[in-house]
Amino acid sequence: MSNSKLNASIEAIEYIKPKITQDSIVGVGTGSTVNYFIEELAKIKHIFKGAVSSSEASTKLLENLGIDVFELNDINEILVYVDGADEVDVSYNLIKGGGGAHTREKIVASASSEFVCIVDESKLVGTLGNFPLPVEVMIKSRSYVAREIVKLGGLPELRKDFLTDQGNQILDIKDLIIENPLDLERRLNLIPGVLDNGLFANCKPQKVIVGKD
Repeated sequence: MSNSKLNASIEAIEYIKPKITQDSIVGVGTGSTVNYFIEELAKIKHIFKGAVSSSEASTKLLENLGIDVFELNDINEILVYVDGADEVDVSYNLIKGGGGAHTREKIVASASSEFVCIVDESKLVGTLGNFPLPVEVMIKSRSYVAREIVKLGGLPELRKDFLTDQGNQILDIKDLIIENPLDLERRLNLIPGVLDNGLFANCKPQKVIVGKD
């Protein structure tokens, strides 16, 4: 068990619990830290209505713990979205998508009233880019998108034997020093065939909780 991930999850529950009502919908992300959060969330499932999930894996875990999962299209408001990150810089810009769920994560985060990011200390960085930046691409456009990414100074690698929940592929971009996350996020998303990338600069968290051992 990771004490730092568990502690971040417990602190997140303490932060969101006073905001929750019987009608509240909680947005839930994806990944190893979020799995701890889901288990803690199940302990207070009697005080909120249900969840919107950003991945099939998280949906399965939520349902197994007795939490009702709703489709985003069927609800009007998400009180708060809680998710992890692969990197967090000093301005709360993120790289996400190590698990390949960043497109749905960004959608749910954008639809939520508040975005809370939970991480351990190893995810804190001065400048983003040491962790490869995931880009979700339509399969038929993969080679074209890869060539365009090279023009931006990155080295794209296909994530082998992997498809997203949407049936697309992931290009992981290495060798990028990301000095302007917001600009790069927009430029990547303007490449035809890109569904979304793992930079969360336009949609960054309002609060980051750092779990410690």
